[in-house]
Amino acid sequence: MIDVLVVDDDFRVAEINAKYVGKVPGFRVTARAHSAAQALTAVERGAIDLVLLDHYLPDQTGLELVHRMREQGHGTDVIMITAASDVTTVQKAMRLGALHYLVKPFTFTALRSRLDSYAALRRTVDRVGGRGLTGQEQVDRIFGALRTAPAPSAPGLPSGHSEPTTDLICGVLHSADQPLSAHEVATRTGLSRSTAQRYLRHLEQAGRLRLSLKYGDTGRPEHRYAWLAP
Repeated sequence: MIDVLVVDDDFRVAEINAKYVGKVPGFRVTARAHSAAQALTAVERGAIDLVLLDHYLPDQTGLELVHRMREQGHGTDVIMITAASDVTTVQKAMRLGALHYLVKPFTFTALRSRLDSYAALRRTVDRVGGRGLTGQEQVDRIFGALRTAPAPSAPGLPSGHSEPTTDLICGVLHSADQPLSAHEVATRTGLSRSTAQRYLRHLEQAGRLRLSLKYGDTGRPEHRYAWLAP
């Protein structure tokens, strides 16, 4: 098993990412952290193979954390999972040895492809290293193991809808312990209320969500949405 540390300042996002990891054979989440300090403590305890790391943390950036890890001699592998998509941050991540860089919001398929390629890399390194092989062919095998195929687009989405945003909303509702309003979904995902409403309406019509009405003092019912288990 490949032991994973999930690092994200948002507890809900960390839980969603952990659930995603748990669906991929050969991987298990052994720790979660919501700050750079917590993450470094977890790494120092040992037994962490891979860190899924957000860049925006309350006490340090994710890249500053990776720099500290390397300074202290921790060679733990890192995959960045963050909303930071500027070229400077991506370049710094590459220079610090991040194996992959996944931009939020993302789909389970996109994360799984990165995890699968990481598992393939470990198998390739073990196989090549066990034989004591050297040379360009072996080096090419190691670097080639990190390549990922582009994730296929989900069929059936209306015009103007994206698979990453759909997956993000589904993840929030799946992890919620009670029905959520469009406003609550928008707050948890960082989307606008109108965008959240549009996606929720489509998902409800597609039979993936259950719509209920909550009546308040104003007399106008509030639409609330709950995840429907397949």
